[in-house]
Amino acid sequence: MVHGGGECEQSTFVTPKVKAAIAHLAELAPAHNPANLAGIEAIEQILGAVPQVAVFDTAFHAQMPEMATIYPGPYQWLKQGIRRYGFHGISHQYCAARAAEILDRDLKDLRLVTCHLGNGCSLAAIRGGRSVDTTMGFTPLEGLMMGSRSGSIDPGLLLHLLRQPNYSVEKLDRILNQESGLEGISGLSNDLREILAAMAQGKFTRSTRF
Repeated sequence: MVHGGGECEQSTFVTPKVKAAIAHLAELAPAHNPANLAGIEAIEQILGAVPQVAVFDTAFHAQMPEMATIYPGPYQWLKQGIRRYGFHGISHQYCAARAAEILDRDLKDLRLVTCHLGNGCSLAAIRGGRSVDTTMGFTPLEGLMMGSRSGSIDPGLLLHLLRQPNYSVEKLDRILNQESGLEGISGLSNDLREILAAMAQGKFTRSTRF
């Protein structure tokens, strides 16, 4: 499961309450939570009462210190649940444990920066086996530039675009999540292999090459 919000901060058996939380949090992870929930319901139809366990991407980051989770906006935001949650936690937790294994060190003694690099990208700072900071925030859109997601950009730019007559929230959402990142700046693909191949063939002009 991608987004557990403040309701699901650890792996848990799937219950009606957990399913309701996943559905509620779909507005924060619309590309992920609905598909995750559909998978749960499909298994319920096929396998009936077989127990299912939901493992949340946000859980590993749930105990980050407040300085890493609170946005510098009105404090009321925090009371509304608007804070940095972080994602890719399952990957970062595994990588930290695997690094300790490779180094033959106790994970509790290590200070690590782990990198999850793919179509979605994030970094995490891990101290003593616990996440203390990460690049993704309230949604998986924050942080590093990704395959088709913009990552962090000036919020004033978003306000500027929304003031334009041909922009809507829905259009901006599509652009930021599906038409930005490598896909956006290359105008070709969200796959770096395809971009590098095109560059090697001289298909990019000076104005589009990066």
